[in-house]
Amino acid sequence: MRKRGWRTALAAPGLLAPLLAPGAAMAGPAFSCGGFAQLGGAQLLCSHVDPAAPTQICTYSWTLATAGGSPSVVQGSFMLTRGQQNVTVYQDTGFANALATPVVLCQGRKDGP
Repeated sequence: MRKRGWRTALAAPGLLAPLLAPGAAMAGPAFSCGGFAQLGGAQLLCSHVDPAAPTQICTYSWTLATAGGSPSVVQGSFMLTRGQQNVTVYQDTGFANALATPVVLCQGRKDGP
């Protein structure tokens, strides 16, 4: 049987402290997005995945390669209300492939007055 060193004994309480301390809770995002570029077209789809989260106001930016090989940045904004699934956020033709994954940033918006 292997003995634990003093470093392991000191590290374990340090790892648990943030989990037990009061404060802001860590939560997963209220949205999920995925994009692809193939066969001359590009499409970005998003879904609202947390039924307890408010409506999400979102922006996106995505670098794609045109059919000629030059980079093109597409960007825009959209809103995801509760329960929306597989919303086509962006769709266009003339792209050979994606040069980077799409960047999507969302912020919850309180529903109602």
